[in-house]
Amino acid sequence: MPGQGEGAVDGDRPGLTYSQAGVDIDRANQAKRRIKELARSTFNASVLGEIGGFAGVYRPDFSRFRRPVLLSSADGVGTKLKIAFMTGIHNTVGVDLVAHCTNDILVLGAQPLFFLDYIAAGTLDPTVVERVVEGLAAGCRESECVLLGGETAEMPDFYGAGEYDLAGFIVGMADEERLLGPRRVGNGDLLIGLPSSGLHTNGYSLVRRLFFDRERLSVDTRIEEFGRTVGEELLEPHRNYLPVIKDLIAEGRVNAIAHITGGGITENLDRVLPADLDAAVERGSWEIPPVFRFIRDRGRIDDGEMYRTFNMGIGMILVVSDAHAAGVRDFLAGRTERFVEIGEIRAGSGRVVYR
Repeated sequence: MPGQGEGAVDGDRPGLTYSQAGVDIDRANQAKRRIKELARSTFNASVLGEIGGFAGVYRPDFSRFRRPVLLSSADGVGTKLKIAFMTGIHNTVGVDLVAHCTNDILVLGAQPLFFLDYIAAGTLDPTVVERVVEGLAAGCRESECVLLGGETAEMPDFYGAGEYDLAGFIVGMADEERLLGPRRVGNGDLLIGLPSSGLHTNGYSLVRRLFFDRERLSVDTRIEEFGRTVGEELLEPHRNYLPVIKDLIAEGRVNAIAHITGGGITENLDRVLPADLDAAVERGSWEIPPVFRFIRDRGRIDDGEMYRTFNMGIGMILVVSDAHAAGVRDFLAGRTERFVEIGEIRAGSGRVVYR
């Protein structure tokens, strides 16, 4: 029959467009134009080319290392994004993302080189995208790295109205001979804890259930223990430890570092332990911040669950030999960095034990 063959178009119906399917190319291009200037603000002499090509091009300086190696990490912000949706504040989650990725390669002794992001939404709102990328750019400047490129994707019917997802990918460089980790950890090394800025980016599924479902709080509820609103507390950015400890790492004063993220101290500090050594952590050696006490008390959560879910106020743990301990203390004190000795390394079987 005429007109019934493969590829025929019903003459009574207009042809579909991408916009009618829910993807607005013009709106996406508007968002990308706003992103370009923010990304460019992080560029340095190693960047070749501009934002908008098929790939970012970066010329690394290998001269600083005898045996240079590249390190990479990827992460997301998790359900902390739900708090951004609830408050309409979108310029902190990008800071969270870069800080988390930076800390994850910093623990091996790496200097960040460049960062890539991925933002996906059912409908791309150029203003929201701009706010998110503002945070990414600010995080990259703090990490002394380049926002080299990324991807924005408009995916109709895939995300709820006003929602988006955010992921990041970082690449850094270190000297293979000076990589930090278990092989450097020795019996008698000290554990020096650096304070977190709050929840960072972990445990938010439990937190949201407690705050909004069980306690019926809103993001605008002021909590006296916090001295601010629920939204302000929960959106406090993940701390970036590079500015504080990069020189300690460069000077070779640290044997290993643990970034305390999902799994808490229990399931992160053990990553830097040799099979024949334990990390003995003294629970009462630091003050637990109010947000964790609130969660524990209101949720009636036992200590074991708290310590394997949250950072409990310690965001980074340095493993330092006794010979370097005094110098590390002086270094941190000279930079007005709060720290606390929370335990030591001792003979064992590669576990974190509390006392």
